[in-house]
Amino acid sequence: MNGRTLLIAFGSGAAIGAAIALLYAPQSGVVTRKKIRHGIEDAGDYLENAGDYLKDQAEKLSKEAQKAIKLSKNYADSTVDTANDFLASAAKSVKQVSSMIS
Repeated sequence: MNGRTLLIAFGSGAAIGAAIALLYAPQSGVVTRKKIRHGIEDAGDYLENAGDYLKDQAEKLSKEAQKAIKLSKNYADSTVDTANDFLASAAKSVKQVSSMIS
């Protein structure tokens, strides 16, 4: 579990625990309902912030993946070019040896 996931789990647990504690607190129903409503609003804000964070991380990972794909493609192209050069050189050498033998 990474730090952000742990924080989300902890925050969710704290919000649920607070809601349960409010339900059993010796207060009037009106006060308890207001506290629950505020807690739900706070949880909504927290989840919205967490969603924004996850969206930012997904965008960052997408950019990094695109960079890795481009780098891999460039490496593969370079390897293919090197192999083509090698094979062309080998074919030329084979022709030279073949002409010497004939």
